[in-house]
Amino acid sequence: MDTAQVMDLLREAVGVAIKLASPMLLLSMLVGVVVAIFQAVTQIHEQTISFVLKLIVVVGVLLMAGGWMMDTLMDYTRQVFALIAS
Repeated sequence: MDTAQVMDLLREAVGVAIKLASPMLLLSMLVGVVVAIFQAVTQIHEQTISFVLKLIVVVGVLLMAGGWMMDTLMDYTRQVFALIAS
């Protein structure tokens, strides 16, 4: 295994990590902004509201996209093992 293959492997690992984490991060950030605007308008400053809603969104994303995430991770793992075997 030469340096170019290792760099490609690491680049793809970062791409897979971004692809897997981005739905949860983007949706939780969107919920945080919406809750912050709601709290600013209503002057309710309860910190648990934001936390609980973000937790619900992340769990929901994991339930809905968990299969896709697992398939993506398994494909990458198979590719790494195939590269190691060759």
